[in-house]
Amino acid sequence: MYRVYSKEHLAVRRLKRKRLVRPAPVGTLLSRPNQEWAIDFVADGLATGRGLRMLTVVDSFTRECPEIEVDTGLSSQRVTRVLEWIISQRGTPEVIRCDNGPEFTSRHFLVWCEERGIGLLHIQPGRPMQNGHVESFNGRFRDECLNHNWFTTLADAKEKIERWRMEYNAERPHSSLAYRTPDEYAEICSKLTNRMGVTAIPSGRPSAIAESQNGTRGQGFAGATPVGAPLTAPCRSAP
Repeated sequence: MYRVYSKEHLAVRRLKRKRLVRPAPVGTLLSRPNQEWAIDFVADGLATGRGLRMLTVVDSFTRECPEIEVDTGLSSQRVTRVLEWIISQRGTPEVIRCDNGPEFTSRHFLVWCEERGIGLLHIQPGRPMQNGHVESFNGRFRDECLNHNWFTTLADAKEKIERWRMEYNAERPHSSLAYRTPDEYAEICSKLTNRMGVTAIPSGRPSAIAESQNGTRGQGFAGATPVGAPLTAPCRSAP
């Protein structure tokens, strides 16, 4: 075939692959819970060789993980059902940050976000660091849970993963949260909001949280800032 094509001066037509081009997402100055949720997928497998897929959801400000959905397959309809359940428990997020997977770019998911007034921030292809909060969480999830457990059945995987998620929220301290757990930090934020009547959240510095617990106002608080502000203010870094 090569000799015939060369003799006739023919060449196989090569189709140029289309690549998705997105602008870099605007940085968000995190100042309150439910301001931005970060979502992503993690893959693993059962002892039988069957694949597992997990949807991880993280509040970018409090570092809470409200849900890890586990199944052998997760469609965009399943993703929105999980998010609906989380919204019923803790309220609607202002923005969801995600990658460009088919579940997050489907018409169903886009329409669902638009109907609920939720902004979408799709990161650029090949730039997982633009969704650093959930990527950091997924790394700990794999190191501390997936790599340390042997899942015999789907029910076994759901039980062990849920146990790890609860331990992560309630017992695992974060240096970026002044060595508080996500649950403790979220509780401090809730008390401050109720007491001061505005969304004023302490920064991650230990002195700021100590001031908030002692009732000191003025220093160590980051007031409500609109989504889209550049990441130049002293907000917490990723864990």
